[in-house]
Amino acid sequence: MGFWFAKFIMIGPLLRLLWRPWIEGRENIPDDRPAILASNHLSFCDSFFLPLLAPRKVTFLAKAEYFTTPGVKGFFSRLFFAGVGQVPIDRSDADASRAALNTGVRVLCSGNNLLGIYPEGTRSPDGRLYRGKTGVARMALESGAVVIPCAMVDTATIQPPGRLFPKLRPRPGVVIGKPLDFTRYEGMAGDRFVERSMTDEIMYQLMQLSGQEYVDQYAANVKKAQGRDKSFGARERAASVRELGDRHPGTWAS
Repeated sequence: MGFWFAKFIMIGPLLRLLWRPWIEGRENIPDDRPAILASNHLSFCDSFFLPLLAPRKVTFLAKAEYFTTPGVKGFFSRLFFAGVGQVPIDRSDADASRAALNTGVRVLCSGNNLLGIYPEGTRSPDGRLYRGKTGVARMALESGAVVIPCAMVDTATIQPPGRLFPKLRPRPGVVIGKPLDFTRYEGMAGDRFVERSMTDEIMYQLMQLSGQEYVDQYAANVKKAQGRDKSFGARERAASVRELGDRHPGTWAS
């Protein structure tokens, strides 16, 4: 209920009115089966425009702290993140990577859900496309979901790192690619060579859709080497304060 209220009443109409976002390839999102929307990650606002433009509810994984903070701040935090389609990572598993995988698979297997994933694991530091983490492949193999490549367009232009509110132009958009069927690898979850091959295929499709230059390095390592990172609404922060997505399979919004 919260997601649809946010999409059609609270947040969505304002986003459509001011930014006039566009979508290409909407027909490639299936109506009746679980799917992973694997997207490049250029800006904080990706996590608003992708679910706004998708014809079905899109779920992202988020840090559990967003849903467990006490007090008034915690109440509004839970309201906001639930409203934009995020669910907390189940931390019953001590291993954080495994916890993220388990939560993602649970979302995909609990109905014909769409799960949004950023395979790069964090926002691109310079607009280029970086090496994907294999968590997306493991989730696809364990859930049987198809993977749909999605390319965000011009979101970094309207909201680069450190900018609080997006500029109104150019109009942001998303290009939805054709579903990737990996049933030929059924039963091979855990095979690191298979998962790397799948992930590289996904990233190649993202490169084709987005036109981005591909860099065969992890974006998190590049940020670490730079020593500084900018996040939504912040000027600069020390490199020791890492985004959750830098450490894990690249499933959550940041």
